[in-house]
Amino acid sequence: MPKITKEHALKYHSTGRKGKVEVIPTKPFNTQFDLSLAYTPGVAFPCKEIEKNPADAYKYTARANLVAVISNGTAVLGLGDIGALAGKPVMEGKGLLFKVFGDVDVFDIEVDEKDVDKMVEFCTKIAPTFGGINLEDIKAPECFEIEERLKKNLDIPVFHDDQHGTAIITGAGLLNALEISGKKIEDVKLVVCGAGSGAISCTKLYVALGIRKENIVMVDSKGVITKKRTDINKYKAGFATDRNISSLAEACVGADLFLGLSVADRMTSEMLASMAPNPIVFAMANPNPEITYELAMSTRDDLIFATGRSDYPNQINNLLGFPFIFRGALDVMASDINEEMKMAASYALAELAKEPVPDEVAKAYNVDKLEFGRDYIIPKPLDLRLISCVATAVAKAAIDSGVARVKITDWDAYKKNLDDRVRKHILDIASVCIKPIEY
Repeated sequence: MPKITKEHALKYHSTGRKGKVEVIPTKPFNTQFDLSLAYTPGVAFPCKEIEKNPADAYKYTARANLVAVISNGTAVLGLGDIGALAGKPVMEGKGLLFKVFGDVDVFDIEVDEKDVDKMVEFCTKIAPTFGGINLEDIKAPECFEIEERLKKNLDIPVFHDDQHGTAIITGAGLLNALEISGKKIEDVKLVVCGAGSGAISCTKLYVALGIRKENIVMVDSKGVITKKRTDINKYKAGFATDRNISSLAEACVGADLFLGLSVADRMTSEMLASMAPNPIVFAMANPNPEITYELAMSTRDDLIFATGRSDYPNQINNLLGFPFIFRGALDVMASDINEEMKMAASYALAELAKEPVPDEVAKAYNVDKLEFGRDYIIPKPLDLRLISCVATAVAKAAIDSGVARVKITDWDAYKKNLDDRVRKHILDIASVCIKPIEY
């Protein structure tokens, strides 16, 4: 892949129709009869049906397949608080990924508001438009409260991808890394470098998967989060340690797992060298990890290493999750994306990584072969099997946990429909909508 430059990116976003997404009609509009059905007088009939039975909105409108990507621009990628408008290219990009990989329609909504109460009120009031809400790039700790309150207020899935997406993908990687290294999850000693939304959500999921709280040390920008500190919020306090550890370097000694969701170069080669045999390092700082791949691999040859970057093995990419998690949730009209559904997604991704990888996937990444092992603990984002694997697991978990309003009985048919749908969808988009850009 050629190096991405500023000129490439600006040309990509500005060539032809500006931005990355558009709205297109899904019903005929060529005759007066068609237009009379689309609007007045024909549109009155579905309106009356929905008035009588609100659930019919899923039958007669786009709500059944429509997700809001909502951000206030306070924590945009590695750019920080750049504001709602400046974050719009990211939200459009999220919409593109939803559509291409999950066939989920998106309206991106950038809200110029930092007040938690007002954000909650705004999202609650627009919720009738959507089958789900994907919160995006909202800083901690406000993001926790906004999501918690919306989940209580609404009967549609609300999912903050910066928290849960990273947790689900790294959770899958963790399950496989432990299998490869021969470690039991209940024995794992975890160091968490960072204490923002992603770090806290990952740690919560790891606890649900089996890591014991007493084996966790979390470090923020001010140091180790201990029970003696009085400057931490309730979310950090949930992972405060009473162990006598005063630095990140001390925490790394004998640790099995390092989870980095902070800033570049926080981990030194000495810290990595001090970890337990067969260490696992998820260095997720964006765009430059807590320790570089080259330094990490030259320090330990028994290491399992993952980053958020696409140019190294084991990319932790949220694209492995959110399009398919929402696909499964929408298909059963779920009222929530709960813990059971998140864990089901992690286990599904972990299992898919153990399956033989189609040649087309290896070819897409310019390698001869992809095979389960230290350099392949999670699937690749361009693996088209992801939709039937993850969406099916999520839909099943929604039904089993009681949050689904529609039940699927023929799972083989459902999986085939998903596979056929995404392949046809990607081909249709590529052949009709996309023209190559000359750089």
